[in-house]
Amino acid sequence: MKDKYNIVIVGGGPAGLSAALEASKYTDNILLVDENIKAGGQLIKQTHKFFGSKNHHASERGINIAEDLIKSIDNKKVDFLCGVSAAGFYKPHTLLLEDREGIFKVDSEKFIFATGASENIIPFVNNDLPGVYGAGAVQTLMNLYGVVPGKRVLMIGAGNIGLIVSYQLFQSGVDIAGVVEASPYIGGYSVHAAKLRRMQIPIFTNHSIKAVYGNDCVEKAVISQVDSKWKMIKGTEKEFDVDTVCLAVGLTPSTEVLSQAGCEMIYARELCGYVPTHDKYMETSVAGVFIAGDASGIEEASAAMLEGKMAGLKAAYDIEKFNRSEWINSVSHIEFELKSLRSGPHGQKAMAGKKKIEIQR
Repeated sequence: MKDKYNIVIVGGGPAGLSAALEASKYTDNILLVDENIKAGGQLIKQTHKFFGSKNHHASERGINIAEDLIKSIDNKKVDFLCGVSAAGFYKPHTLLLEDREGIFKVDSEKFIFATGASENIIPFVNNDLPGVYGAGAVQTLMNLYGVVPGKRVLMIGAGNIGLIVSYQLFQSGVDIAGVVEASPYIGGYSVHAAKLRRMQIPIFTNHSIKAVYGNDCVEKAVISQVDSKWKMIKGTEKEFDVDTVCLAVGLTPSTEVLSQAGCEMIYARELCGYVPTHDKYMETSVAGVFIAGDASGIEEASAAMLEGKMAGLKAAYDIEKFNRSEWINSVSHIEFELKSLRSGPHGQKAMAGKKKIEIQR
């Protein structure tokens, strides 16, 4: 590892890998760091096939997409550094990194933060009992290590992740007691919900979890119907004998280092938290600092990859000033793909959020 790079990318998920791949087409001396022991981020947990068009990796599995991205990156131009976390950012060009040996620094002209998101946890009685998991943790156990979290699971959240993980658990021989959703409607794609219904797995809309009980681990879960103000309705409780409760209740962008870097931050409900303002090239209010993926607002992996491409392209162009017509054509193509991806009903919310935080330059 060197002390200075042209571009440092923090996060080796779909956005970070795409940024590295795009930037390495035009420049070299790039560093990609990731806190996990292997790059790939959420992709290496995803065994289901993607939807959408061929351009958005339709019919491909996340694990295969990650492998393809990693194989496509020129290792002579990009250094991979896994098992390393971003510990702090100091203006103008210094990033502190931390591994098991300690803290060290790296300097760069351009930084791309593709730091992803963290899972949300909701309050309920005994939510700290062993057996209460986030959906991402369950995906890691199953899809990376081949371990099921329990024998009977209650899933909280009927978005795409909740539905997909429920079906994956079912395929692994786990009994699914039900899927619980506080909203009056299912948030995920109907095709995922239909799979569960065919397996006679109940989905309880207008319900939320009230408590879990057990001596040393989860033994029972209680849910309750909720009213239009999300308050629990007495007398509507339902009990389930389960050993696992899985929470798929959304994500929050991981932007702590960006905040420390001095980036202007705005709360955007549509993007699920505080995110840095940025222009259409994914450059934040701090010159030379870019953002991509879930750290810029929670969306699908396909959008994260396109944002990563845009950030990597612009960072490389600022350094190399390569052919301008090629630059304009590449930007236009990515913009078109993003607009197309967000034009559907599931992309409208993200589109509205992006308009709130866009910097006009």
